[in-house]
Amino acid sequence: MVLGSLSGPLVLAGLAGGAVGAAVGAQQALALAGVFVVLGELGAVGPGGAIAGSGVLDARGAAGTIGFGPLLGPHVAFAGGVAAAAYLGRSQMFDTGFRYHQAKSIGQPLGSRPDVLAVGAAFGAGGAVLAQLVAEAGLPLDPMALAVVASALVHRIALGYPLVGPVRDDLLDLSAFERQERWEGQEGRARGRRGRLIVEPWLPEHYAWGNVAALGLAVGGLAGYLALATGSAFLAFGLTAASLLVLSAGQSSFPVTHHMALPAGIVAVGLDADPTLAVLAAGVVGLLAGVIGELAERALYAHGDTHFDPPMVAILLTSLLIAGLVTAGVLDPGPVPYEEF
Repeated sequence: MVLGSLSGPLVLAGLAGGAVGAAVGAQQALALAGVFVVLGELGAVGPGGAIAGSGVLDARGAAGTIGFGPLLGPHVAFAGGVAAAAYLGRSQMFDTGFRYHQAKSIGQPLGSRPDVLAVGAAFGAGGAVLAQLVAEAGLPLDPMALAVVASALVHRIALGYPLVGPVRDDLLDLSAFERQERWEGQEGRARGRRGRLIVEPWLPEHYAWGNVAALGLAVGGLAGYLALATGSAFLAFGLTAASLLVLSAGQSSFPVTHHMALPAGIVAVGLDADPTLAVLAAGVVGLLAGVIGELAERALYAHGDTHFDPPMVAILLTSLLIAGLVTAGVLDPGPVPYEEF
Protein backbone atom coordinates (compact mmCIF):
# COMPACT_ATOMS: atom_id res chain seq x y z
CA MET A 1 0.00 0.00 0.00
CA VAL A 2 1.43 3.35 -1.02
CA LEU A 3 0.46 6.25 1.21
CA GLY A 4 -0.77 8.63 -1.46
CA SER A 5 -3.89 10.74 -1.03
CA LEU A 6 -5.16 12.01 2.27
CA SER A 7 -5.58 9.18 4.74
CA GLY A 8 -5.72 8.37 8.42
CA PRO A 9 -2.08 7.22 8.55
CA LEU A 10 -0.93 10.46 6.91
CA VAL A 11 -2.72 12.61 9.51
CA LEU A 12 -1.57 10.43 12.40
CA ALA A 13 2.01 10.54 11.14
CA GLY A 14 1.73 14.31 10.87
CA LEU A 15 0.48 14.58 14.43
CA ALA A 16 3.31 12.39 15.70
CA GLY A 17 5.96 14.10 13.58
CA GLY A 18 4.88 17.57 14.69
CA ALA A 19 4.94 16.56 18.34
CA VAL A 20 8.39 15.02 17.96
CA GLY A 21 9.60 18.18 16.24
CA ALA A 22 8.44 20.20 19.23
CA ALA A 23 10.08 17.82 21.69
CA VAL A 24 13.50 17.67 20.04
CA GLY A 25 13.50 21.21 18.64
CA ALA A 26 12.74 22.34 15.10
CA GLN A 27 16.37 22.77 14.11
CA GLN A 28 17.32 19.28 15.25
CA ALA A 29 14.27 17.83 13.51
CA LEU A 30 15.33 19.38 10.22
CA ALA A 31 18.85 18.00 10.68
CA LEU A 32 17.44 14.52 11.25
CA ALA A 33 15.39 14.84 8.08
CA GLY A 34 18.61 15.69 6.28
CA VAL A 35 20.24 12.54 7.63
CA PHE A 36 17.48 10.36 6.19
CA VAL A 37 17.62 12.19 2.86
CA VAL A 38 21.33 11.36 2.68
CA LEU A 39 20.72 7.72 3.62
CA GLY A 40 17.94 7.34 1.10
CA GLU A 41 19.79 9.03 -1.73
CA LEU A 42 22.90 6.99 -1.15
CA GLY A 43 20.82 3.82 -1.18
CA ALA A 44 21.89 2.88 2.37
CA VAL A 45 18.25 2.21 3.24
CA GLY A 46 15.88 0.37 0.98
CA PRO A 47 12.47 1.48 -0.24
CA GLY A 48 10.77 0.60 3.01
CA GLY A 49 7.64 -1.27 3.98
CA ALA A 50 3.92 -1.00 3.59
CA ILE A 51 3.72 2.77 3.30
CA ALA A 52 6.88 3.41 1.28
CA GLY A 53 7.00 6.27 -1.17
CA SER A 54 4.87 8.57 0.99
CA GLY A 55 6.99 11.70 0.58
CA VAL A 56 5.73 14.72 -1.35
CA LEU A 57 8.89 14.89 -3.50
CA ASP A 58 10.11 12.08 -5.72
CA ALA A 59 13.13 11.02 -3.65
CA ARG A 60 14.52 7.54 -3.15
CA GLY A 61 13.96 5.17 -0.23
CA ALA A 62 14.23 6.74 3.20
CA ALA A 63 14.67 10.18 1.64
CA GLY A 64 11.11 10.19 0.35
CA THR A 65 9.47 8.10 3.04
CA ILE A 66 11.06 9.75 6.08
CA GLY A 67 13.16 12.77 5.12
CA PHE A 68 10.42 14.28 2.93
CA GLY A 69 7.54 12.30 4.41
CA PRO A 70 4.90 12.89 7.07
CA LEU A 71 7.15 11.98 10.02
CA LEU A 72 10.31 14.07 9.76
CA GLY A 73 9.63 16.12 6.62
CA PRO A 74 10.33 19.85 7.13
CA HIS A 75 6.65 20.60 6.55
CA VAL A 76 5.81 18.40 9.56
CA ALA A 77 8.49 18.13 12.25
CA PHE A 78 10.27 21.42 11.55
CA ALA A 79 7.05 23.38 11.11
CA GLY A 80 5.59 21.78 14.24
CA GLY A 81 8.69 22.62 16.25
CA VAL A 82 8.69 26.23 15.07
CA ALA A 83 5.01 26.66 15.98
CA ALA A 84 5.57 25.07 19.40
CA ALA A 85 8.46 27.47 20.10
CA ALA A 86 6.18 30.37 19.15
CA TYR A 87 3.50 29.07 21.50
CA LEU A 88 5.87 28.56 24.40
CA GLY A 89 7.50 31.94 23.85
CA ARG A 90 4.07 33.54 24.09
CA SER A 91 3.11 31.87 27.35
CA GLN A 92 6.43 31.98 29.19
CA MET A 93 10.04 33.07 28.82
CA PHE A 94 12.01 29.84 28.93
CA ASP A 95 15.71 30.08 29.75
CA THR A 96 17.83 29.08 26.75
CA GLY A 97 20.53 31.73 26.63
CA PHE A 98 19.10 32.63 23.22
CA ARG A 99 20.00 36.10 21.95
CA TYR A 100 16.52 37.13 20.75
CA HIS A 101 12.87 36.71 21.68
CA GLN A 102 12.35 33.20 23.00
CA ALA A 103 9.65 32.47 20.42
CA LYS A 104 12.45 32.42 17.82
CA SER A 105 14.50 29.82 19.70
CA ILE A 106 14.07 26.88 17.34
CA GLY A 107 17.25 25.13 18.44
CA GLN A 108 15.93 24.46 21.93
CA PRO A 109 14.28 21.10 22.67
CA LEU A 110 10.95 21.97 24.23
CA GLY A 111 10.44 18.91 26.40
CA SER A 112 7.26 16.98 26.94
CA ARG A 113 4.58 19.40 28.15
CA PRO A 114 1.32 18.10 26.66
CA ASP A 115 0.13 21.52 25.51
CA VAL A 116 3.42 22.25 23.74
CA LEU A 117 3.41 18.85 22.06
CA ALA A 118 -0.22 19.38 21.06
CA VAL A 119 0.66 22.61 19.27
CA GLY A 120 3.49 20.87 17.46
CA ALA A 121 1.21 17.99 16.56
CA ALA A 122 -1.52 20.27 15.21
CA PHE A 123 0.85 22.19 12.96
CA GLY A 124 2.63 19.00 11.94
CA ALA A 125 -0.63 17.41 10.82
CA GLY A 126 -1.64 20.62 9.07
CA GLY A 127 1.68 20.67 7.21
CA ALA A 128 1.35 17.02 6.19
CA VAL A 129 -2.15 17.56 4.83
CA LEU A 130 -1.36 20.83 3.03
CA ALA A 131 1.79 19.48 1.36
CA GLN A 132 -0.06 16.35 0.23
CA LEU A 133 -2.89 18.43 -1.24
CA VAL A 134 -0.44 20.68 -3.06
CA ALA A 135 1.49 17.69 -4.41
CA GLU A 136 -1.67 15.97 -5.64
CA ALA A 137 -2.94 19.19 -7.21
CA GLY A 138 0.24 19.38 -9.28
CA LEU A 139 1.02 22.99 -8.40
CA PRO A 140 4.31 24.21 -9.89
CA LEU A 141 6.13 24.72 -6.60
CA ASP A 142 7.72 22.94 -3.67
CA PRO A 143 4.89 21.58 -1.47
CA MET A 144 7.03 21.28 1.67
CA ALA A 145 8.31 24.84 1.45
CA LEU A 146 4.81 26.18 0.86
CA ALA A 147 3.54 24.32 3.93
CA VAL A 148 6.35 25.68 6.14
CA VAL A 149 5.76 29.26 4.96
CA ALA A 150 1.99 28.93 5.40
CA SER A 151 2.51 27.47 8.87
CA ALA A 152 4.64 30.46 9.88
CA LEU A 153 1.93 32.86 8.74
CA VAL A 154 -0.77 30.89 10.54
CA HIS A 155 1.05 30.59 13.87
CA ARG A 156 1.79 34.32 13.90
CA ILE A 157 -1.86 35.13 13.35
CA ALA A 158 -3.26 32.41 15.63
CA LEU A 159 -0.94 33.23 18.54
CA GLY A 160 -1.37 36.99 18.32
CA TYR A 161 2.03 37.95 16.93
CA PRO A 162 2.44 40.73 14.35
CA LEU A 163 2.91 39.50 10.80
CA VAL A 164 6.05 41.59 10.28
CA GLY A 165 6.76 43.52 13.49
CA PRO A 166 7.61 47.19 14.03
CA VAL A 167 10.00 48.71 11.49
CA ARG A 168 11.84 51.82 12.68
CA ASP A 169 14.00 52.42 9.62
CA ASP A 170 13.94 50.76 6.21
CA LEU A 171 12.55 47.21 6.13
CA LEU A 172 15.79 45.79 4.73
CA ASP A 173 18.16 47.93 6.79
CA LEU A 174 20.13 46.00 9.43
CA SER A 175 22.50 48.80 10.37
CA ALA A 176 20.76 49.25 13.73
CA PHE A 177 21.98 45.78 14.66
CA GLU A 178 25.55 46.73 13.81
CA ARG A 179 25.17 49.64 16.24
CA GLN A 180 23.46 47.32 18.76
CA GLU A 181 20.55 49.74 19.10
CA ARG A 182 17.64 48.68 21.26
CA TRP A 183 14.05 49.73 21.81
CA GLU A 184 14.10 52.04 24.82
CA GLY A 185 11.93 54.45 26.75
CA GLN A 186 8.31 55.16 25.95
CA GLU A 187 8.54 53.84 22.40
CA GLY A 188 9.95 50.54 23.63
CA ARG A 189 7.23 50.19 26.27
CA ALA A 190 4.50 51.07 23.78
CA ARG A 191 5.68 48.36 21.43
CA GLY A 192 6.25 45.83 24.20
CA ARG A 193 9.88 45.54 23.15
CA ARG A 194 11.80 47.54 25.69
CA GLY A 195 15.40 46.34 25.87
CA ARG A 196 15.18 44.26 22.68
CA LEU A 197 17.34 44.89 19.65
CA ILE A 198 15.59 47.00 17.02
CA VAL A 199 16.45 44.45 14.37
CA GLU A 200 17.39 40.81 14.97
CA PRO A 201 19.27 39.19 12.05
CA TRP A 202 18.63 35.50 11.59
CA LEU A 203 22.34 34.65 11.20
CA PRO A 204 24.34 37.54 12.68
CA GLU A 205 27.60 36.28 11.16
CA HIS A 206 26.18 35.79 7.66
CA TYR A 207 23.89 38.62 6.59
CA ALA A 208 26.15 40.89 4.50
CA TRP A 209 24.99 40.78 0.88
CA GLY A 210 28.43 40.01 -0.55
CA ASN A 211 29.04 37.24 1.97
CA VAL A 212 25.68 35.64 1.25
CA ALA A 213 26.24 35.81 -2.50
CA ALA A 214 29.71 34.27 -2.25
CA LEU A 215 28.46 31.48 -0.02
CA GLY A 216 25.54 30.77 -2.33
CA LEU A 217 27.81 30.59 -5.35
CA ALA A 218 30.15 28.14 -3.63
CA VAL A 219 27.42 25.92 -2.18
CA GLY A 220 25.48 25.97 -5.44
CA GLY A 221 28.53 24.87 -7.38
CA LEU A 222 29.22 22.10 -4.87
CA ALA A 223 25.61 20.94 -5.02
CA GLY A 224 25.65 20.98 -8.81
CA TYR A 225 28.81 18.90 -9.02
CA LEU A 226 27.50 16.43 -6.44
CA ALA A 227 24.21 16.12 -8.30
CA LEU A 228 25.95 15.38 -11.58
CA ALA A 229 28.37 12.93 -9.97
CA THR A 230 25.65 10.92 -8.20
CA GLY A 231 22.52 11.56 -10.25
CA SER A 232 20.78 12.79 -7.08
CA ALA A 233 19.20 16.24 -6.99
CA PHE A 234 18.60 15.90 -3.26
CA LEU A 235 21.88 14.61 -1.82
CA ALA A 236 23.45 18.04 -1.34
CA PHE A 237 20.28 19.23 0.36
CA GLY A 238 20.43 16.28 2.74
CA LEU A 239 24.07 16.91 3.59
CA THR A 240 23.58 20.62 4.21
CA ALA A 241 20.41 20.05 6.26
CA ALA A 242 22.15 17.37 8.34
CA SER A 243 25.02 19.80 8.96
CA LEU A 244 22.63 21.84 11.12
CA LEU A 245 23.65 19.44 13.88
CA VAL A 246 26.85 21.49 14.05
CA LEU A 247 24.79 24.63 14.63
CA SER A 248 22.80 22.81 17.30
CA ALA A 249 26.06 21.85 19.00
CA GLY A 250 26.68 25.52 19.76
CA GLN A 251 28.73 26.64 16.76
CA SER A 252 26.68 29.78 16.15
CA SER A 253 28.83 30.99 13.26
CA PHE A 254 28.14 27.84 11.21
CA PRO A 255 26.34 28.79 7.97
CA VAL A 256 22.90 27.52 6.94
CA THR A 257 22.93 26.53 3.28
CA HIS A 258 20.32 23.87 2.48
CA HIS A 259 18.17 26.42 0.62
CA MET A 260 21.13 27.10 -1.69
CA ALA A 261 21.88 23.41 -2.27
CA LEU A 262 18.39 22.15 -3.15
CA PRO A 263 17.54 24.33 -6.17
CA ALA A 264 21.15 24.16 -7.38
CA GLY A 265 21.11 20.36 -7.38
CA ILE A 266 17.79 20.27 -9.21
CA VAL A 267 18.97 22.68 -11.90
CA ALA A 268 22.20 20.75 -12.41
CA VAL A 269 20.44 17.45 -13.17
CA GLY A 270 17.69 19.14 -15.16
CA LEU A 271 19.95 21.12 -17.48
CA ASP A 272 20.87 19.18 -20.60
CA ALA A 273 24.21 20.86 -21.16
CA ASP A 274 27.95 20.43 -20.81
CA PRO A 275 28.78 19.50 -17.19
CA THR A 276 30.92 22.60 -16.76
CA LEU A 277 28.00 24.80 -17.77
CA ALA A 278 25.65 22.83 -15.53
CA VAL A 279 27.88 23.34 -12.49
CA LEU A 280 28.20 27.06 -13.29
CA ALA A 281 24.42 27.34 -13.63
CA ALA A 282 23.99 25.57 -10.29
CA GLY A 283 26.36 28.09 -8.71
CA VAL A 284 24.30 30.99 -10.05
CA VAL A 285 21.09 29.41 -8.76
CA GLY A 286 22.71 28.87 -5.35
CA LEU A 287 23.70 32.55 -5.30
CA LEU A 288 20.16 33.58 -6.22
CA ALA A 289 18.66 31.37 -3.51
CA GLY A 290 21.02 32.84 -0.93
CA VAL A 291 20.04 36.39 -1.86
CA ILE A 292 16.33 35.52 -1.78
CA GLY A 293 16.80 33.95 1.66
CA GLU A 294 18.51 37.10 2.88
CA LEU A 295 15.69 39.26 1.53
CA ALA A 296 13.20 37.03 3.37
CA GLU A 297 15.28 37.24 6.55
CA ARG A 298 15.24 41.03 6.52
CA ALA A 299 11.56 41.33 5.60
CA LEU A 300 10.00 38.51 7.63
CA TYR A 301 12.39 37.52 10.44
CA ALA A 302 14.46 40.47 11.63
CA HIS A 303 11.54 42.60 12.85
CA GLY A 304 9.24 39.81 14.03
CA ASP A 305 8.81 37.84 17.24
CA THR A 306 8.74 34.29 15.88
CA HIS A 307 10.88 32.26 13.50
CA PHE A 308 9.84 32.77 9.89
CA ASP A 309 12.19 30.51 8.00
CA PRO A 310 14.19 32.34 5.30
CA PRO A 311 15.47 29.12 3.66
CA MET A 312 11.95 27.82 3.06
CA VAL A 313 10.94 31.14 1.49
CA ALA A 314 13.96 30.83 -0.80
CA ILE A 315 13.13 27.21 -1.68
CA LEU A 316 9.52 28.15 -2.40
CA LEU A 317 10.40 31.02 -4.74
CA THR A 318 13.21 29.18 -6.52
CA SER A 319 10.88 26.22 -7.07
CA LEU A 320 8.56 28.56 -8.96
CA LEU A 321 11.53 29.73 -11.02
CA ILE A 322 12.56 26.13 -11.76
CA ALA A 323 9.00 25.24 -12.79
CA GLY A 324 9.06 28.25 -15.11
CA LEU A 325 12.33 27.09 -16.65
CA VAL A 326 10.80 23.66 -17.27
CA THR A 327 7.78 25.27 -18.93
CA ALA A 328 10.09 27.39 -21.09
CA GLY A 329 12.00 24.28 -22.18
CA VAL A 330 15.25 25.27 -20.50
CA LEU A 331 15.18 22.31 -18.08
CA ASP A 332 14.28 18.70 -18.72
CA PRO A 333 11.07 17.92 -16.78
CA GLY A 334 12.16 14.33 -16.06
CA PRO A 335 14.48 14.89 -13.08
CA VAL A 336 12.72 18.02 -11.83
CA PRO A 337 10.38 17.26 -8.89
CA TYR A 338 8.00 20.16 -9.65
CA GLU A 339 5.20 20.34 -12.18
CA GLU A 340 5.20 22.76 -15.10
CA PHE A 341 3.01 25.84 -15.19
